[in-house]
Amino acid sequence: MFTGIIEERGTVIEVVPSHDALRLTVRGPLSVSDARHGDSISVSGVCLTVVDRSEDTFTADVMAQTLAMSTIASLVSGSEVNLERAALVGDRLGGHIVQGHIDGTASVISVSPGEAWSVLRFRLADDLARLVVDKGSIAVSGVSLTVSGIGRDDEGEWFEVSLIPETLSATTLGTLVPGDRVNIETDILARHVERLLAFGARS
Repeated sequence: MFTGIIEERGTVIEVVPSHDALRLTVRGPLSVSDARHGDSISVSGVCLTVVDRSEDTFTADVMAQTLAMSTIASLVSGSEVNLERAALVGDRLGGHIVQGHIDGTASVISVSPGEAWSVLRFRLADDLARLVVDKGSIAVSGVSLTVSGIGRDDEGEWFEVSLIPETLSATTLGTLVPGDRVNIETDILARHVERLLAFGARS
């Protein structure tokens, strides 16, 4: 489990594709400082398992389903990613409960800079939009954020987040431009409610 509070920005060192998977090596000195084989690290919101590590890098295998549902397949050597180690029991929960289980992706519609923050608007699929509520929690590329606006236009559903300078500089969200894709994890509580309502409708 994670909190969505990014610990460092890592750099992809190597991407080795196989038949229906790939092996990813990422440089993240803080993330590997106490990492062991089998530990979980969130890579731009995707929970990956450490299979090898060096002094400042770790390697993880990424399966086909994860590649299909996330932006991991688009990573290349030199790509920057958001990194977070698994939460420690007893720590303050600074963000919200983030599992690292991606629901899908969203694309950047617009970036509107302000004097002290930037507002980013994202397009997302209808099946994910119903799980996103105004003032609710959402993880965007692993970053715990509060939804600051939702709506629908001629192109479909959208949501907005307002980012302070710290978030813009400490994560990869500050580099986003229209057209970029991000990983989305909706609030786990919303997913459970949707499932319960689906069962209730059948009975």
